[in-house]
Amino acid sequence: MRKRFIVMVLLATAATPVHAASDAAKKFGAREEVQQISLSPDGKHFVALVSDAKRGVRAMVFPTDSDTPPVVVVASSGEKEQLDYCQWSNNTQLICGLSITVGRVSGMLGFDRIVTLSADGKDMKLLSARTSLDSVGIMQDGGHVIDWQGDAKGDTVLMTRQYVAKSDTGTHIAGEGEGMGVERIDPVTLHRQTVERPRPIAREYIADGQGHVRIMGLRPTTGAGYSGARMIYQYRKPGATAWLPLSTVASDSQTEQGFDPYAVDPALNVTYGFDAQNGRKALYKIALDGSLKRDLVFARPDVDVAGLVVIGRQHRVVGATYVTDRRQVEFFDPELKKLQTSLAKALPKQPLVRFVDASADESKLLLWTGSDVDPGGFALFDKKTRHLGGLLRSRPPLEGVTLAPVKAITFPAADGTPIPAYLTLPVGQTPENLPAIVMPHGGPGARDEWGFDWLAQFFAARGYAVLQPNYRGSTGYGDGWFQKNGFQSWRTVIGDVNDGGHWLVKEGIAAPSTLAIVGWSYGGYAALQSAVLDPALFKAIVAIAPVTDLDTLRHEHDNYMDYNLVDAFIGKGPHVRQGSHAQNAAKITAPVLMFHGDLDQNVGIGESRLMASRLRNAGKKVELVEFKGLTHQLDDSEARTTMLDRSDTFLRATMGIQ
Repeated sequence: MRKRFIVMVLLATAATPVHAASDAAKKFGAREEVQQISLSPDGKHFVALVSDAKRGVRAMVFPTDSDTPPVVVVASSGEKEQLDYCQWSNNTQLICGLSITVGRVSGMLGFDRIVTLSADGKDMKLLSARTSLDSVGIMQDGGHVIDWQGDAKGDTVLMTRQYVAKSDTGTHIAGEGEGMGVERIDPVTLHRQTVERPRPIAREYIADGQGHVRIMGLRPTTGAGYSGARMIYQYRKPGATAWLPLSTVASDSQTEQGFDPYAVDPALNVTYGFDAQNGRKALYKIALDGSLKRDLVFARPDVDVAGLVVIGRQHRVVGATYVTDRRQVEFFDPELKKLQTSLAKALPKQPLVRFVDASADESKLLLWTGSDVDPGGFALFDKKTRHLGGLLRSRPPLEGVTLAPVKAITFPAADGTPIPAYLTLPVGQTPENLPAIVMPHGGPGARDEWGFDWLAQFFAARGYAVLQPNYRGSTGYGDGWFQKNGFQSWRTVIGDVNDGGHWLVKEGIAAPSTLAIVGWSYGGYAALQSAVLDPALFKAIVAIAPVTDLDTLRHEHDNYMDYNLVDAFIGKGPHVRQGSHAQNAAKITAPVLMFHGDLDQNVGIGESRLMASRLRNAGKKVELVEFKGLTHQLDDSEARTTMLDRSDTFLRATMGIQ
């Protein structure tokens, strides 16, 4: 489980060329229209980040109780900057985060900043702290809000700040210190007060929703300045200033051990967090009164607890989620548990329900609902009137399009282990001798879930059966299923992926001559590595932003603080060469099509360029499509349309599909 990270959106340059696209590619390639949404404290307005036709985003304020046209309050083109989120600091004021990257692939540097503005789009101000000419370092992190109720009146917020050392002579370090601290800030007047002094190794602060910082996370560094493998958590008793030991979370290439706090409940005076129980992630609470009394809140014998459910401006903990064949919620709050039952009856065709936000008094709830054949939409539920009213749909271009049902299945691995997976079959076709695709998920620390998937649904709409395996190496099934991770245990992972292909053929669903593999990120790695392990199985390979060489991936982190963590995750030994298809290109026989954004900081585009070069030198068929100015997610409707259309054309031409 990963959390609390800064998203850095990279500088875009030339526009992506538009390839002639099928109608299906345009509809499925269009980005999700609502990127993020937030409800005002009084419940009378909501702000939504709405995608434009290409890669930009507009923050729009809508009334909840009338058809008054929305107001565009701020926008980003996606070319040089990206708007990441907007939240309400009060009924008339917004706080928005944006990010930008300067430089090119050889020297990219990401920044994020927070601004405040009125709900009519006026009086925009920089909320992030400003640096001065005396600053010794660079402030990349513009901070993030950790408490929207920064004082008793709700007029301020608590926000982290990266303090940068200053020099007044060139040798003497002066100023307020360096590292991460916390400030109480008035978004209107910009008056700021330090409430937590900066500490060089501070990485995280957790507040209680009432304006008090109760937990601090420290990550010691190595002698070389890299991040260490331990997070040390400390806490405060109510009203106290002294920090006391809480827990230590130790990470290695396989697991995290130790209590990892996520939220504080001030009424119960406890912190909720996750720790292992019998090899699976479970939810615990620990008393913050000095006793450190620890209680198990929720656990499952079959899967990990996936996350917390929080609601309202104070992020009140009301439940936990877990994923078996589909995501489910265990509510601790009796009222919400009852509401969950009512919604299930009212929305039988939209079984996936997510609580997104709430008014300050929690009388109005902002919900998202959807299913495997419904991309979903947002609605407002009024507890007093019991009225559920629709607000915005997630993917308007797909309205009226018949989507393919997704079925949870298992198939046997070569050693007999049942591998959970999702099978999507094209609508109206007999599942016999179909063109088929195995689609391993990215990560590798991730898993697929039941629900709408634009990539799988596109291929199903084009007549392919799609199998998405949660191979060993996926998260959510406990430490034993995770193995040593998807790189060090690549033979097990890729074996499971390939066994999915064999199962499709054995069951008669797939024709052996029209079986392909498509993957993104680690899924792209798995797609290419599958052909190293079993060259004859897949007849065509599509890899999007793939890892292709493990040592190259390792050295992409040479100048970053997380180098030691990445180095340990990849590991050393024969698996590095054997598990790198760029070093085994001669074994691949199927034609390869790759896509990559040239501003990808997750997996450098150099990996795809290296793979293309090695395949060409080995006399193999390969094509690499590069997208200018795009990052790992190819978050551009035109680029995604091009990618879908060219993938479909490539698969059909390669495998002789009409």
